[in-house]
Amino acid sequence: MKWASGVSFEADLGTALTEIKGDLVLQLGEVPDLLVLFVTPHYEDQIQRLPGLVAGRVAPGLLLGCTATGVIGGGQEVEERGAVVAAGATLPDVTMTPFRLDAGDLPDLDTGPGHWHEALGVDPEPDTHFLLLADPGGGSNFDARPLLMGLDFAYPGSTTMGGLASVLQENHLFLDDAVHEGGCAGVALQGNLRVDAIVAQGCRPIGPTMTVTDSSGTFLAALDERPAVEVLVELFHELDTSDQELLQRSLHLGVAATGLKSDLGPGDFLMRNVLQLDHEKGVISVGDLLRNGQTVQFHLRDPATAGDDLDAMLDRYRSEHPAVDPAGVLLFTCTGRGHRFFGAAGHDSGRVLERLGHIPISGFFCGGEIAPVGDSTYLHGYTAALAVFLPATVS
Repeated sequence: MKWASGVSFEADLGTALTEIKGDLVLQLGEVPDLLVLFVTPHYEDQIQRLPGLVAGRVAPGLLLGCTATGVIGGGQEVEERGAVVAAGATLPDVTMTPFRLDAGDLPDLDTGPGHWHEALGVDPEPDTHFLLLADPGGGSNFDARPLLMGLDFAYPGSTTMGGLASVLQENHLFLDDAVHEGGCAGVALQGNLRVDAIVAQGCRPIGPTMTVTDSSGTFLAALDERPAVEVLVELFHELDTSDQELLQRSLHLGVAATGLKSDLGPGDFLMRNVLQLDHEKGVISVGDLLRNGQTVQFHLRDPATAGDDLDAMLDRYRSEHPAVDPAGVLLFTCTGRGHRFFGAAGHDSGRVLERLGHIPISGFFCGGEIAPVGDSTYLHGYTAALAVFLPATVS
């Protein structure tokens, strides 16, 4: 297995793809089996020609990709500039199955796994992994969360990684020989392939862990039998001035991904935005559904914390897998983690190279990041999610 990464700033899409093919073939020694392509909106008037240009200029075994506000490849994070980036992979002994779904194609969540296998056209082999790109717009208002739940249910033990296309006006998904708007496009990978997930949500805890004792939908009313607003106000007064200021603009609620673990630490919580405090009603509005009995903890987010968290997740991965030699990485990072947040371009990909070594990295700035926490797959925000690829067995 080999991975490669390429970038082009050529204004003509065909010329850009020719340049990228040269870079990929130079690194791989051959045309890639899988081409994962991300394109900024500067190429909007050429997008419908993209599959044909890819077939003629690159001729990969399979194309998957989408439009994005910013792209990552060829050793660069590119924001506010036109660019095309690509990851190319040669995948011996790996079967690739493309799939395309709209909201109406998703089986009901109370149906059996066979309905999901049929909808995707993918058999439930034990080593199935998914790359998934979705367009939440396109007239269909596609919600990726039911699909993620269905994949976890129908393909236990699988790893699903990806992101939401992030152009504000209009997005496009690329799959094989077609361009799509709305819904999702993905590829199932089966065979001699391992996909490890590294997920850095960029937050640090404040205050103790607590139990949700009264909630309704997205509204949090009580923690440990105390009014939630009262608990948060008390916590606010315990913080120093800088954290008090941060709490007012960047407060998150960490929800434990599993109720089976008592010693919770970084990576065990799913971060959700705190949207609003209603002092009159005494409730806190959160960006996800809550249920009584969940373990939660308030968190703050700032550039230093986000950098430290990514470093910690990378260091933990390296310590847990000291002998791992990754072939390549796809990086799905949030549009809120770019140079405006960190003060310099190349933050996330640079940290990856520092800690995992000089490996090909490609990706894009997402409107939402798809990655697992614990045993379940979620749609994240403000997150850096890395899909690390390597052979399951080394010949």
